[in-house]
Amino acid sequence: MQVKDVMTSPAIGIAPTDAITDAIRLMLEHRVSGLPVITPTGELVGVVTEGDLMRRSELDTEAAVSWFGNLFRTPGRQASDYVHSHGRRVGDIMSERPVSIWPEAPLRDAVMMLALHNVRRLPVVKDDQVVGIISRSDILRALLPLVPQDHAVSDDRNIREAILREHRRVLPWSARTLIGVDVANGVVELTGTVTDDRVRTAARVAAENVKGVVSVVDHVVYTNPYEGVTIPPPPLL
Repeated sequence: MQVKDVMTSPAIGIAPTDAITDAIRLMLEHRVSGLPVITPTGELVGVVTEGDLMRRSELDTEAAVSWFGNLFRTPGRQASDYVHSHGRRVGDIMSERPVSIWPEAPLRDAVMMLALHNVRRLPVVKDDQVVGIISRSDILRALLPLVPQDHAVSDDRNIREAILREHRRVLPWSARTLIGVDVANGVVELTGTVTDDRVRTAARVAAENVKGVVSVVDHVVYTNPYEGVTIPPPPLL
């Protein structure tokens, strides 16, 4: 799957010469937390987000700087902070050098960049033109129909074999040999003892993702090898 398959197009953008009130209205109207800043020729020059509008003189929320801190602030930094908290044009307060992605990039690249840069959306750029935007919500919409939701009736033996194959794929040999799997009418029962609680969770998730599984009963016991404490599985909710 590529970025262009899930992105929102055209992107809702704003010009650097527009007033910040226009940006605020657009974000509230479309329920987004940020907008790409686009020139009249379609070039991406920045991004304006809710975070850029938090430190404002009108709200009396300008960043407080002690007299000692001011000793280390260059005149340029002081001027920049003033513009950011008092500027009335989008170009004055936007974040420059925005991170972007191209439409043919794999979707995994977009997910990685969103996490790496801790942003909620990425402008999608092709031939120096903004052609769309991809956000976390776009990725969630793409994910929803792909998550298995059906519990079609299947042969218990085939279900058990499929779970064991998945355990062999995701669990280390020493862990999967300690976990027993039984299936009756699509209900999976996991038993055994593990020394890492994360392994127990992975075993349960692997079973839940096999087609035909109705439910998973987790009876795997976690034993702390350093303290000798045995912790039973969490209760079913």
